[in-house]
Amino acid sequence: MADLAPLLDDFAAECADLENIVAPLTPAQWQTATPAPGWDIATQIAHLAWTDEVSIIAATDGETFAKLLAEAAPKMFTFVDEAADELAKTPPAELLDRWRAGRDALIAALAAVPAGTKLPWFGPPMSPASMISARIMETWAHGQDVADALGVTRTPTARLRTVAHISVRTRNFAYTVHGESGPAEEFRVELTAPDGTLWTWGPETANQRVTGPAIDFCLVATQRRHRDDTALVTEGPDAEHWLTIAQAFAGPPGPGREAGQFA
Repeated sequence: MADLAPLLDDFAAECADLENIVAPLTPAQWQTATPAPGWDIATQIAHLAWTDEVSIIAATDGETFAKLLAEAAPKMFTFVDEAADELAKTPPAELLDRWRAGRDALIAALAAVPAGTKLPWFGPPMSPASMISARIMETWAHGQDVADALGVTRTPTARLRTVAHISVRTRNFAYTVHGESGPAEEFRVELTAPDGTLWTWGPETANQRVTGPAIDFCLVATQRRHRDDTALVTEGPDAEHWLTIAQAFAGPPGPGREAGQFA
């Protein structure tokens, strides 16, 4: 599990960056609407807190998680949102403390999972590394909604590599949730990292290609920006279509953002 420690550190750092944005807010500001329809800042943080807490259960108490999974089964697509809506009613200071305690506990819980263990989840079982990678991606994506709601510009970091990696790995999932069949061939993805280095996935000889800033790719794949509002460049119709349906997160297809929404 040598590769887990850096991911746990990145998760802690991503959470800390978001906390620096929300901690100074007044209770009234926690009710600020975000670009996600029906979600204010409190709902965004409540969603993260609830999911972190459920991840702890998955990592430490399989029996309890199985009961939770059975409870969620009849309403899988609304279960998480309902939980976030309820938790968002918590006073902001208490919610902030709960989110902080939960993420610290999740880091400790995943660090203690024996090597080679697969953890249960609402989808396929995941390794601790996959679980914390997903938490990094979600924290960053929901943090973007908070930043957009407040007009805050965040500085991209090397943590985007995890978000980008998940986005590439979920290519065929995006096709599936749209009722389409993913292309058989791999795509080439070449992204410019915040420090100017190049991150790559897929064969160099691929005919379908996506190139551009890593931040833009991550914003598109988490559906926080419309593809047309980015500097991404594609080669091949399949690669271009992928950017219109890319979805790094689980669940049904999201509505994404309208072109020019953040111009």
